[in-house]
Amino acid sequence: MAWVLKMDEVIESGLVHDFDASLSGIGQELGAGAYSMSDVLALPIFKQEDSSLPQENETKHPPFQYVMCAATSPAVKLYDETLTYLNQGQSYEIRMLDNRKAGDIPEINGKLVKSIIRVVFHDRRLQYTEHQQLEGWKWNRPGDRLLDLDIPMSVGVIDIKTNPSQLNAVEFLWDPTKCTSAFIQVHCISTEFTPRKHGGEKGVPFRIQVDTFKQTENGEYTDHLHSASCQIKVFKPKGADRKQKTDREKMEKRTAHEKEKYQPSYDTTVLTECSPWPDTPTTFVNNSPTPAPTFTSAQHNTYSVPDSNSSSPNHQGDGTSQGSGDLHPSATIQETQQWLLKHRFSTYTRLFSNFSGADLLKLTREDLVQICGPADGIRLYNALKSRSVRPRLTIYVCQEPLRSIQLERQDAGNGDSSNGAIYVYHAIYLEEMVASEVTRKLALAFNIPLHQINQVYRQGPTGIHILVSDQMVQNFQDESCFLFTTIKAENGEGFHIILK
Repeated sequence: MAWVLKMDEVIESGLVHDFDASLSGIGQELGAGAYSMSDVLALPIFKQEDSSLPQENETKHPPFQYVMCAATSPAVKLYDETLTYLNQGQSYEIRMLDNRKAGDIPEINGKLVKSIIRVVFHDRRLQYTEHQQLEGWKWNRPGDRLLDLDIPMSVGVIDIKTNPSQLNAVEFLWDPTKCTSAFIQVHCISTEFTPRKHGGEKGVPFRIQVDTFKQTENGEYTDHLHSASCQIKVFKPKGADRKQKTDREKMEKRTAHEKEKYQPSYDTTVLTECSPWPDTPTTFVNNSPTPAPTFTSAQHNTYSVPDSNSSSPNHQGDGTSQGSGDLHPSATIQETQQWLLKHRFSTYTRLFSNFSGADLLKLTREDLVQICGPADGIRLYNALKSRSVRPRLTIYVCQEPLRSIQLERQDAGNGDSSNGAIYVYHAIYLEEMVASEVTRKLALAFNIPLHQINQVYRQGPTGIHILVSDQMVQNFQDESCFLFTTIKAENGEGFHIILK
């Protein structure tokens, strides 16, 4: 038995020796010309693949950083976005910090950049209906803004602009090399956009977003540099402090193991990088000079004489034909843009930049209200349909029978013809209930030089002449009928008009 074991050891040692010898010859056969693994990796194909891989120590370095001086909530789980509570109308500082490394974006050295701060919806559902939501808020809070800049508190901000049609945004210029702080005030609260049901509804979150742009060759700040945002909720005054305290007390009651699942509360909120807001800066404030529309004062409008059988107040003109202010379906895109400017819709020229006259006329009232909001939508719809303002008072005036036109008419009842005088009246539409408006409209209707009319009287009881005053006009009954005649003035210059 011992002999068998010894033979096994001899055989095993011999096999190991032969295997080692076979391996030792491999390197000798390759010789000095053998290549190493580093030579293989140096081949072009591996160089391309290697260059496409990110470096381990290479991290994206944003050019700017925005820090809001408001504490984050402690009741936010790990890996979730931070949440910050703000008080309505309170000023909060946003520090605008230059975070560039040496040599980064050298073209803005010594130059200003533009930042736009917005308060927008966090929920995607509300983002799709943002325009309607903001218009509804504007309707309930006329004259208020969702976001304001506290100018006395702010430092280093230049050329501050707010657009009346963009109530949720402010813009300003600033120098990245200087200390800059923008103090913002949010005036909307989160529960204002929550459907009212039983009270105590959970408010919707907002986002504070900052978009920064550099100046282009043509002088406009449209070249995007950086964007960052954070999630907020806005409460009534002191409400944010109470909510922060409640969250802190809830976290103190949790066990140590449960606390590990939540983020700590930080004294400041760092805005995280995000995509730029879809609106370009040119839609917020138009930096390019555009021809300003010209308007004519109502007191100097010229009026065309209305048709004798007209019952519509659409009689105002601008020195041309009555329908000259209408938008025709054949209008080109450029003509449509001019029409919008002329009718004080310059805010929407960019929105309708590709609309021809036919495109704009196809929009329904509901479409325009949804696009432009209730106020401007209805105004644009009325302008497209040529709907003028209803007059406050309508009177009918005819000259004395001796000067009126006598027409022959056929009596349809018995077939007999008889000569009868038909009094032809002119409709006078008064937009202002004043005596001067009556005088002016009479002069226009009957082609009388206005400077030759001295006074307008109304014939009263026993034939007395009563001066037509503003108070008398205000007491005229709507659709009253008058005959009028003229008498020469006492001084021989001009004449008086008497209404009977």
